[in-house]
Amino acid sequence: MSGACCAPTSGGDREIPEPSAVGLQLSDRDRAQGLRAMLRIPAGTYLMGGDDADAFPEDGEGPVRAVRLSPFLIDATAVTNRQFATFVRSSGYRTDAERYGWSFVFYALVHPDARHLVRDGTVAQAPWWLAVDGACWRAPYGPGSSWTDLSNHPVVHVSWRDASAYAAWAGKRLPTEAEWEMAARGGLERARYPWGDELLPRGQHRCNIWQGKFPQVNTGEDGHLGTAPVKSYRPNNLGVYNTSGNVWEWCSDWWSTTWHAADRPETRQDPAGPPTGEAKVIRGGSYLCHASYCNRYRVAARTSNTPDSSTGHMGFRCAADLPPPR
Repeated sequence: MSGACCAPTSGGDREIPEPSAVGLQLSDRDRAQGLRAMLRIPAGTYLMGGDDADAFPEDGEGPVRAVRLSPFLIDATAVTNRQFATFVRSSGYRTDAERYGWSFVFYALVHPDARHLVRDGTVAQAPWWLAVDGACWRAPYGPGSSWTDLSNHPVVHVSWRDASAYAAWAGKRLPTEAEWEMAARGGLERARYPWGDELLPRGQHRCNIWQGKFPQVNTGEDGHLGTAPVKSYRPNNLGVYNTSGNVWEWCSDWWSTTWHAADRPETRQDPAGPPTGEAKVIRGGSYLCHASYCNRYRVAARTSNTPDSSTGHMGFRCAADLPPPR
């Protein structure tokens, strides 16, 4: 088991099987209805990336660059447990965590009935992550817990491959990193957060991150100790919810810290990331982020994980191309 504190990876501990097959597809009518419910992000140029004093240059947050995007659609919220359950019932899909038999759970959230199911060994850089047998989207804190108690919370313990399968079933796709950041910024230029530069405007919490001393004490001052419902807090100016904190969100791009630095057409007009790689981009931070060690809940912040990895703080939202005019 290995990986950074933000997103532990399976680290080669699990053999990667072929992706689970997706059976029945969502009906054309339901797909069309799902597309109509998405937010339309107009074409435009925005400044992508950041150079904040507390940024992580080694993550490739910069350079700040002008990126031009075509119009696209994006979900207002992360995909919920209820939505993912509908997908599983319809398609018969099994997630990577279910087929591997375990996933990573934050130590303080492991269900009492699952404590004896914690595997030996820890993540060297982040011992607060525990590999729990039976942890998956159905049992986010391990056996004894249930997604039904968190139906409006973002689905977690989903790998990039799981997220991609859901998106294909729904007639959508995962957003590119550039699309995700443009939507997350909500039209604000070079702001640190989706709502501006101040973390607590007028003393109000605007995102679900760690409060207190990490990893020992979370006071829950923002209202949540784990995930929050997907419409917690107010949306940004484009109507997009919770792109800072709550859960990391998968993007379609392969991870690179240098590919986007070169000023080339493919990095400045509808960039889709490098053609190959070993890990996929995740964005937005999570309920475990804290300024003392990981302030990656800033809009420009980024990190990655392998496509088969799953944790209790990684989810996703979908994007789509605009349907052709009738």
